[in-house]
Amino acid sequence: MTSKPAIGIFLSIALAASALWFWQTQTVRPAPAVSFKTIKGNSLELASLKGRPVIVSFWATDCPGCIEEIPHLISLHQQYKSSGLAIIAVSMYYDPPNHVLAIADSKQLPYEVALDPSGTLAQAFGNVQLTPTTFLIDKSGHIILQKVGVFELSDMQQRIEQL
Repeated sequence: MTSKPAIGIFLSIALAASALWFWQTQTVRPAPAVSFKTIKGNSLELASLKGRPVIVSFWATDCPGCIEEIPHLISLHQQYKSSGLAIIAVSMYYDPPNHVLAIADSKQLPYEVALDPSGTLAQAFGNVQLTPTTFLIDKSGHIILQKVGVFELSDMQQRIEQL
């Protein structure tokens, strides 16, 4: 008789895991109309990147997964920059700007890094709370992937190549 509750629990967990996977991989919706303020003082309108694939990655300097993901982002930048890929790393509102600047400098980040001191960018992308959270935006300006946690480089490469 104990197998019936165990099967119910297993099915509930499987359903929840499936829903989470679907939510993270099948989130096709228009990207928000936002403007990023980069650490170099530039303003970058997301709408101006329409026609190009874009990765927007929310991160924090004290997030081990975010630091682990930096080499993946650098690799993607180097591999797909000539095909038009734009990458924007957005630091979370609680991250001190001097920490963001220090990491960007020490890791020699070749892509755009933006600050979000008021949290409005995180809010515009669906109230991002966890880091890293990565969005892949297609050339038509639609979010086609929302990934919470460190993304797999090979999976992201495959997705970009399909755009």
